[in-house]
Amino acid sequence: MVAMSWQAFFTGKRVTVMGLGLLGRAVGDAEFLALHCAEVTITDLKDKEALATSVARLTRYPNIRFVLGRHELSDFEGRDFILKAAGVPLESPHIAHARQHGIPVEMSTALFAAFAGIPIIGVTGTRGKSTTTHLIHHTLLQAGVRALLGGNVAGVSTLAHLPRAGEYEVAALELDSWQLQGFGERRLSPQLAVFTSFMEDHQNYYPSMERYFADKAHIFAHQNKDEGVLVASPQVIAAIGAYGYARQVPKRVVIAQPTEEVPPTPQLLGAYNRWNAAVAYHALRVWGLSYEDIQHGFASFRGVPGRLSLVREWEGVAFYNDTTATTPQAARAGIQALVERHKRVVAIMGGSDKRISEEEYAALADLIAREEVQVVLLEGSGTPRLARLLEERGAAAEGPYGSMDEAVSRARELARAGDAVVLSPAFASFGLFQNEFDRGEQFEREVRG
Repeated sequence: MVAMSWQAFFTGKRVTVMGLGLLGRAVGDAEFLALHCAEVTITDLKDKEALATSVARLTRYPNIRFVLGRHELSDFEGRDFILKAAGVPLESPHIAHARQHGIPVEMSTALFAAFAGIPIIGVTGTRGKSTTTHLIHHTLLQAGVRALLGGNVAGVSTLAHLPRAGEYEVAALELDSWQLQGFGERRLSPQLAVFTSFMEDHQNYYPSMERYFADKAHIFAHQNKDEGVLVASPQVIAAIGAYGYARQVPKRVVIAQPTEEVPPTPQLLGAYNRWNAAVAYHALRVWGLSYEDIQHGFASFRGVPGRLSLVREWEGVAFYNDTTATTPQAARAGIQALVERHKRVVAIMGGSDKRISEEEYAALADLIAREEVQVVLLEGSGTPRLARLLEERGAAAEGPYGSMDEAVSRARELARAGDAVVLSPAFASFGLFQNEFDRGEQFEREVRG
């Protein structure tokens, strides 16, 4: 049987895109669809004003129709497929309506993987997936491999790369749990699956940890058992067994640990990044890179913005952006890494509640109290939880402040030479900010200002 080409799949199709957003990925997806499909309807609960920058890029396409500020059930009928954005609610009545009408529900990165015709290295994990994916991609490039970076990368539409996929030897894709829903729809997994970590997160979206793991498991669950490879940390291997997926792993499983065999990554801070480097190392060895090539790539890797990245040093104070630390576990790891390097840490924290357990926030508050971390709080629905736990432990906390400029200004006043100031929220960004990237960008503007 001859596989369908991507051109045959998209040409002449009528499509509804559910979710446009402001990160740029969906805009690139929509541009691709407008070029290759007959009709494209874009619908989003945000209105035209809120989505102005995204809409402006698409108004030149005559076959795009906008339905903004609402969803209409009629837009989920009579379509060849629905392209669902990440984060659409699990129980969306509009997606359910489409399924009732026999309309396939697709997601953009999974469509790329299905039609690209090149090997895929897919990386997921509650924490570490961004750094690990970028480290793998960087090392491949340094070794002369034509590698594409895609998936959960701000501003990058992986689908838009489909016409040029043949120019690459491999694609390194960062896959969050939402994007993996699309792989599940197609019963598709990357040939080389990398699973960095699994811990409590997104409980404001998922009804249970079991449902969260079910989406994560698509990274390996549909692999060819004889040809697929899973690289994972011991913690993930334990989770696979605990959640009942042991029979779905491929025959070849590589358990990655931060041994002396793993080359150093001088620009990455913290013990948790040694684990990220370990899974990246073993994935690259599976791919076929030599130890020398990996060592060279790791030595020159400078990290990923917003992942405990150094923004600047000013009057002896180091400022770090860790805006993607949206859980107490991630904030704890980043703060611990800085405590080991600096005299004292001033942490800007707080944000929107993700319904993560009290135990995890208690462990974060314990670390803050023990290491005498000075906390500057941002307003948010989750902030009172942390403020209460800090007060119970006698830990120093100020705020909450209603803007990033106020928080950074106070953090500057508290810091002394030899200290570190870090944006380490431990919560989601919704409320004061458009998204976590906007939060990090605002922090960096204030720090550099």
